[in-house]
Amino acid sequence: MTFAKLITASALLAVSAASFAAKPTSIVFQSNEESADGQAYSVYQVKCSNGKSATMSAWENRRKWCVGTELNDECEKKQIKAAKEACDAV
Repeated sequence: MTFAKLITASALLAVSAASFAAKPTSIVFQSNEESADGQAYSVYQVKCSNGKSATMSAWENRRKWCVGTELNDECEKKQIKAAKEACDAV
């Protein structure tokens, strides 16, 4: 019986910790930019539920969304996924 209580308590703690993670509350366009090699991209400001802000960028006509202003392999296809990652990073 004690083992079952331990498992239940661990699961509840994990769920409650996830609910306190910072989440995006707004995404606002900042500017259009051009990289050193001539690729056009857009910069967005993400405001998070913890009161902090993060920057993310959209590349390839908003097909790739990246945390920060660098195009890399960890970019997302969906804006909200990139915004969540940006909030987790700050």
